[in-house]
Amino acid sequence: MAFRVGALDSPDPRKVHQGVMPRLGGLAVYASFVVAVLVALSAGIKMSPELQEELWGLLAGATLITAVGVLDDVYGLSAWAKLAGQVAAAVSVLHWGILVKIVSNPFGPGEMHLGALAAPMTVVWLVAVVNAVNLIDGLDGLASGTSVIAAVTMAVVILVVRPNSPTDDFVMVTLALTMAAATTGFWKYNFHPARIFLGDSGSMLLGFLLGTMAVMGLAKQATTVSVMVPMVILGIPLADTVSAVIRRCSRHRSILAPDREHLHHRLLDLGLSHRQAVLAIYGVDVVLGGSAVLLAVATQAQALLLVAAMAATGVLTVNKLEPIVQLLRTNHLAKEVRRSRGA
Repeated sequence: MAFRVGALDSPDPRKVHQGVMPRLGGLAVYASFVVAVLVALSAGIKMSPELQEELWGLLAGATLITAVGVLDDVYGLSAWAKLAGQVAAAVSVLHWGILVKIVSNPFGPGEMHLGALAAPMTVVWLVAVVNAVNLIDGLDGLASGTSVIAAVTMAVVILVVRPNSPTDDFVMVTLALTMAAATTGFWKYNFHPARIFLGDSGSMLLGFLLGTMAVMGLAKQATTVSVMVPMVILGIPLADTVSAVIRRCSRHRSILAPDREHLHHRLLDLGLSHRQAVLAIYGVDVVLGGSAVLLAVATQAQALLLVAAMAATGVLTVNKLEPIVQLLRTNHLAKEVRRSRGA
């Protein structure tokens, strides 16, 4: 279908693939996820009326963001047109009650009801996560694999924290694992060397689903976990997005202007192979996922110490990125030499 309608990704200096690739993979993920959720709804699975309403909002917003992505994959929308579509999808879920209404104080007791700020804060969060996943979709399997890890982590955290009623918690865990399953089915064809790309129809959809499920499943209680855990789960894409914004602003460029200085590009420039770069980021995703689970069971003081430790480790790792990569390359070359001698 992608070849018939012209939804193709051609190589250019900013991209790492060599040939023309189809990029409507998001439709496969969308169809798998939506059909599964509709079957569950039609089967009368038990949940609160509020969550059932939110599920319809999730499906409506997912449909809208996928439609925007398909238009971009086929026709190539401008950055501002895509942003407008992302905002429209984020705003659409507000009608069904998907809102971040309460924010806790991570440094002490108390909570803050957002009131009129609830809607804009929710929209900003959703648009940020959509763009975060969209920006890391630069290597085969990177966005899809990261999203699978994030979704599974979210399911585990919900099981540990139990932020809602038992029936609603069960539905949210199932929802997160359903997204992970749909994405895993696609990941088989997306890992290097990829046969098809997610396209914006897929990367924006995955970001939207993750961001919305974080609000539905983790942001309904004024706890430190509700503030920190979603950010830790999506640590790599969010950090890469913040870095891109700071980098572009410091150079007086539009924050929507593309470049070739994302984390995965840096790893490639330092000498890692395509697969090595993707697997390295997967490794960090898994570590962050484990940290998110620890945050979920930690006290407030322990959570703050853990976040501080992760931040310090992140800064040190970035500063020592080149020596770390060189060590990885040396170990890889040593294994190749031993393998060739054995042959």
